[in-house]
Amino acid sequence: MTGGVNGVALAVFVLFFLAVTVMGFLAARWRKADNEHTLDEWGLGGRSFGTWITWFLLGGDVYTAYTFVAVPAAIYAAGAAGFFAVPYTILVYPLIFTFLPRLWSVCHRHGYVTTADFVRGRFGSKGLSLAVAFTGILATMPYIALQLVGIQAVLDVMGVGGGENRNWFVKDLPLLIAFGVLAAYTYSSGLRAPAMIAFVKDTLIYIVITVAIIYIPIKLGGFDDIFAKAGQAFSQTNPATGKPRGSLVSGSEAQWTYATLALGSAMAMFMYPHSITATLSSRSREVIRRSTTVMPLYTLMLGLLALLGFMAIAAGVKVTNGQLAIPQLFEDMFPSWFAGVAFAAIGIGALVPAAIMSIAAANLFTRNIYKDFIKPDATPEQETKVSKLVSLLVKIGALVFVLTMDKTVAINFQLLGGIWILQTFPALVGGLFTRWFHRWALLAGWAVGMVYGTFAAYGVASPTQRHFGGSAKEIPGIGEIGYIGLTAFVLNVMVTVVLTFVLKAVKAPEGVDVTSPGDYTADTAGAKAAPVLRPGTSPAPHGS
Repeated sequence: MTGGVNGVALAVFVLFFLAVTVMGFLAARWRKADNEHTLDEWGLGGRSFGTWITWFLLGGDVYTAYTFVAVPAAIYAAGAAGFFAVPYTILVYPLIFTFLPRLWSVCHRHGYVTTADFVRGRFGSKGLSLAVAFTGILATMPYIALQLVGIQAVLDVMGVGGGENRNWFVKDLPLLIAFGVLAAYTYSSGLRAPAMIAFVKDTLIYIVITVAIIYIPIKLGGFDDIFAKAGQAFSQTNPATGKPRGSLVSGSEAQWTYATLALGSAMAMFMYPHSITATLSSRSREVIRRSTTVMPLYTLMLGLLALLGFMAIAAGVKVTNGQLAIPQLFEDMFPSWFAGVAFAAIGIGALVPAAIMSIAAANLFTRNIYKDFIKPDATPEQETKVSKLVSLLVKIGALVFVLTMDKTVAINFQLLGGIWILQTFPALVGGLFTRWFHRWALLAGWAVGMVYGTFAAYGVASPTQRHFGGSAKEIPGIGEIGYIGLTAFVLNVMVTVVLTFVLKAVKAPEGVDVTSPGDYTADTAGAKAAPVLRPGTSPAPHGS
């Protein structure tokens, strides 16, 4: 750390930040509808986005400031194990190509805004819908917090806002300003704001990574020297564990962890409500299919981004907080003006997903808690107003989380969020392809997965934490170390299947499915012609 303020980098950062702030507020006028006081307009951008906007928006969801900072930071800390993010993003695209078009069709046909809306309509269960909504909100909160952590890391490296001897208000003022701007334009423009800003964000990220992958190796003597220095660093013993710091190539003992983490993360990625919000904002089923076919371009970017972790080691970057490694690498390697561009890419890379996440969490609360349990006769205008207010509260909660808790805790809770959100997979993806599962069995399976995953993660220790120190633990019955989320998911499915057989045998009431087979393949024309059956007006039973 240089200890001083990098004035040039800060000026460039502020310039880009002001530009996207203006864009965020102007987005309210972009494709403005006759009636903007509905969740379709504020929370889903009017369901009108085309292929490229949807692609940028999905990229804004998936490739966040946390991705930019944490993936190379994991490689900086432990080596090849951090590359699990690359295969899991390869696995996820065939998966979402299979089920996202079906989800879009049925949600467009029935006016569903959230995944919990779909689950309620499919299984006729408010209880199961509530479980999905609760899980989505719970898993999203630490994810939003980590976007603020990304902004904070950039501010610290630039020399503003950091320093333990400063007054807490002065220290956190830049982050508070960034938060205030984010909250204001999200409240004003809804999903249109991050959709517009995503163009700038992704363009900056591609430029920064392209330059970094060419320029930094030239300064460091080439990739041969980079890998040689990284190998030497990883071979050194970590005093906290008594083992080597990491490795350039994962050993056989790490294969189960690597494979299960990649598979489980791929399955969980598009269970997050913000990913579904971006999906439902598109104007047609074909838009989803086209967007998912070009999403692998982001995986190419991610693979190159991961290499920055090795470069940070070769450049001699020394930081106590691994999340600062890549911002510090940019500070050390780039000219000040381009370091400002890189910092802006990370900062804007936090604003876009944070906005989408807060909107998605707010929509879940409004449609599946407020409307279902508090005010069933809420008008579209009331729904929109509540969703706007909740989006502010969600961001405030994330800000308090960041300012009051250790950053490592925030990261570990985000890992826990991945374990939680994976437990909604049977109800959501399973429900898209079959109605065989019983609603009560799905609810019981979800509960088992949530309880096991939480307690298993609680028992994982690390050199710095007694609890929630990681997301991998011994798999019962196998003896190998694997991803807790995937183990919890397997238990979830086993319980669901067994109880479905039992409940069907005793003829337990299954609830009414208000969807039909044609709903899952309908495109725009068919969707518009169909009657809208929103939660609260469907014939599905209210009990579960």
